Amino acid sequence: MFSKPLLASDALTPPTYAWNFTGMFDSFDAASLRRGFEVYRNVCATCHSLRYIHYRELVGVSHTQEQAKALAQSVMVKDGPNDQGEMFERKGRLADALPAPYPNEEAARYSNGGAYPPDLSLITKARPHFENYLFSLLTGYRDAPHGVNLRSGLYFNPYMPGGNIAMPPPLSDELVDYEDGTPATVSQMAKDVTQFLSWAAEPESDIRKKRGIWELALFGTLGCLAVYGKRFKWNIYKTQKISYTNRTDFPKSPPSSH
Repeated sequence: MFSKPLLASDALTPPTYAWNFTGMFDSFDAASLRRGFEVYRNVCATCHSLRYIHYRELVGVSHTQEQAKALAQSVMVKDGPNDQGEMFERKGRLADALPAPYPNEEAARYSNGGAYPPDLSLITKARPHFENYLFSLLTGYRDAPHGVNLRSGLYFNPYMPGGNIAMPPPLSDELVDYEDGTPATVSQMAKDVTQFLSWAAEPESDIRKKRGIWELALFGTLGCLAVYGKRFKWNIYKTQKISYTNRTDFPKSPPSSH
């Protein structure tokens, strides 16, 4: 029997999950964001960058200012040049971005057998089906079915276009020790890191929703006041009736003297 090569379109459509942060009046779960950050930091950050997220953005979301500052100071950042024109290393600050695992794309490809681990800052917005795709991908690793041609060094994931993926299964039970005691199952870690990366793609999401609710309330109130004013200020004019009659009892004009 000949093996069947998979096409880019041969991918399962991920199920639709009931995420608790996608609704208009929903917000991100701070505890889940903190757990998701731990999964990213201990698992994903070894290969994937998160270049558009800075330590200061974690403050008030998943960490306190002191905790975020301690995280930043735990890494060394290359800075400079100094007064002598030389680059130097210093402890991280809140204004620094999360560190990238590789200095450039070439180093990333060399360390991963030619595959380039994408930046995860916008990953939930850059793929079809958004959060559902990412969660399904993380939990969807399977043995290749009989007759499917799987290239050497790759893994089978039915949610990946083409079925071949260079990333080995990243999650396993109890891979991360959660501070709050939540059991670190594969599905739990996938859920938490998916929510964290969804927040990373839109850090201003909760603020925008809150502002939108206030604006709807404001414009709704102004609209009611406008209707009220129009009804009672202009009602007398809009309900007036003008009628025209033909009158024959007007006095005749006096004869002209000319």
